[in-house]
Amino acid sequence: MTSHIPFRVLGVVVLAMTLIVTGDAAGKTLTMAGASPFFVAWSRFAVAAVVLLPFSGLQAAELRGFLDWRILLRGLLIATGILCILTALRTEPIANVFGGFFVGPIVAFALSALVLKERADPSRVALLLVSFGGVLLVVKPGFGMQAGMGFAVLAGCFHGSYLVATRSLAGQYRPRFLLISQLIIGAVVLLPFTLEALPQSLDPTQTGLVLISALGSAAGNFLLVLVNRTTPANVVAPLIYSQLLAATVLGGVVFGTWPDWVALLGLCVIVLSGLSSLWLAGRRLAQP
Repeated sequence: MTSHIPFRVLGVVVLAMTLIVTGDAAGKTLTMAGASPFFVAWSRFAVAAVVLLPFSGLQAAELRGFLDWRILLRGLLIATGILCILTALRTEPIANVFGGFFVGPIVAFALSALVLKERADPSRVALLLVSFGGVLLVVKPGFGMQAGMGFAVLAGCFHGSYLVATRSLAGQYRPRFLLISQLIIGAVVLLPFTLEALPQSLDPTQTGLVLISALGSAAGNFLLVLVNRTTPANVVAPLIYSQLLAATVLGGVVFGTWPDWVALLGLCVIVLSGLSSLWLAGRRLAQP
């Protein structure tokens, strides 16, 4: 049975990634229409916190968790990561942004080995280095790289760190507490930077986009918390490649933007290395 664990996990992670990309597509639509990335990021946390708080099962005894520096750091990591990716999406094609964002699994793999002392298989290290080569093809550092792609890479660094923080806390806190804590912390931290960027009013379409942005991201991250309770971070990390498929399709269908041939080659390299890492993870878990 253990040999099938990565493939069962794959379905959950693919759904999570699709929900997150859908939320980011809604956020990109808002920023392209003139909304501030600070407002879009803050509304994502605030709306999701208000909607999900009644279902979080939050208890008075758990409020002490908000004083845990690890919980605070995790909330700051995801809040900063989302702000960076929304800033990148404002000017860059969504598929390219997620290509640059894919430095995240590399960061997560390295930190899981250094901080959580999880096994760093040499063959998977080699595949992640190949994946990093794909990231470089997408980002094109030093060859016309735009500021937006720099924010995409920063977002990946923050998100990779967030994945490891989630893994380290998953056995100590309920998944619903981890979700509601990051939503509340993100909303509080971003609020001071958002006050001057609050729009006077929102029309029905903008309101719908805010809801999709908030709830899509929240649902996707909740699924990731569930997966991280039972699966090592260095196994989950390569599965994040499924974001690229959703981002490429949404970018083409919704925004009419497709990667150029160099970026497309980089995206293919990232996907193939992710699939290979998944296969290796399955082999390792299948061993007695």
